[in-house]
Amino acid sequence: METNALTPAVLQSLRKKQPRPVVSVSMPTHRREPDNAQDAVRLRNLVTEAGHRIDTWTDDAGEPLPREVRVGLRAQLDRAHADVDLRYSLDGLVIFASADAYQSWVLPRAVPERVVISDSYLTRNLVAARARATPYWVLVVAATRATLWHGSQGTVREHTGNSFPVTPDELQTDVQREERIGDVASTFQDEETRRFLRDVDSALAAVLAATPRPLYVVGLAPALSLLEDVGTATRHAVAKVLTGGLVNGPAPALYRELEPSLRAFREQTAERTADRLNAARGRRTFAAGLDEVWESVREGRVALVAVEENFQRTVRVKEGHLIPVDPEETGAPASNGEAVREDIVDELVELALDTGAEVVFLPDGTLADHDRIAADLRY
Repeated sequence: METNALTPAVLQSLRKKQPRPVVSVSMPTHRREPDNAQDAVRLRNLVTEAGHRIDTWTDDAGEPLPREVRVGLRAQLDRAHADVDLRYSLDGLVIFASADAYQSWVLPRAVPERVVISDSYLTRNLVAARARATPYWVLVVAATRATLWHGSQGTVREHTGNSFPVTPDELQTDVQREERIGDVASTFQDEETRRFLRDVDSALAAVLAATPRPLYVVGLAPALSLLEDVGTATRHAVAKVLTGGLVNGPAPALYRELEPSLRAFREQTAERTADRLNAARGRRTFAAGLDEVWESVREGRVALVAVEENFQRTVRVKEGHLIPVDPEETGAPASNGEAVREDIVDELVELALDTGAEVVFLPDGTLADHDRIAADLRY
């Protein structure tokens, strides 16, 4: 699965405490040859390491895992290993396994190589990857059909479910009308089309309520105008793209039409964030640098975190502060009880979202004067 599938409901389910220990496996992957040749070997080694950890794991009382749990965990990891197709890798892979099920997630950013056995899944890399991907919805409307697409990081894919795609209850066959897809203005004057667009509005409103994301609407002007007239779900869309013929995609063509609006929205977001951080400096509710922002997030004082898109740093946590270390130390043993953390930015993002903060990712170099991360504090 990809981060587009990480809805709030799925995330909540993954983060729940489990009745029996579960395994999380993560590793960086590569999109292209020849670098991806090493991925299969690394994955096999990690699954082997996970098996050893399962066999030797004990709880706080020193009790090992029951035999049926060990067998189940190993079996699910083996199934996950067999099902992963590394030909379609992105930049990271995460596998979650319980004694009776597994999930595999491909991520558009690198993650640390890690095996963790705990009473809940290690979700911070998924949460941060989803936040960085800035997912959005795209509604494409024509007189005889409406489709919903989910997009992130240069791709869009059609979303089927939640009543989508939507078509009128009684669709008369008209070859020329179907070929036109967007239709002419007169099409949007009949009551059948108004009823159809009310159904589209209701279906879209339910999706946005369950999974809020920025919304882009695509279609000819008469269709979008009538849709806004008969409902409310599209009134706060980030952008309207006035073009027809894309209700069925294809995805690359739809993305090309969206790209200028997506770029404009990113630029507007960066400008608004810069203005907000400037205002925070004037109010003296501003924090900058990884250690200072980390401390503020842990205290629950952060309203907004702004971080550069590709910012990652390896640290050791010592007495509540973050001490940068050489990334080559990631395999080093804990020092004074404090292990090296190579996913500290992901951890910070997850914690910030947990405390209700807004997280915004900006182009690299935007926050060069603030050690690549800054925050607007609540107090």
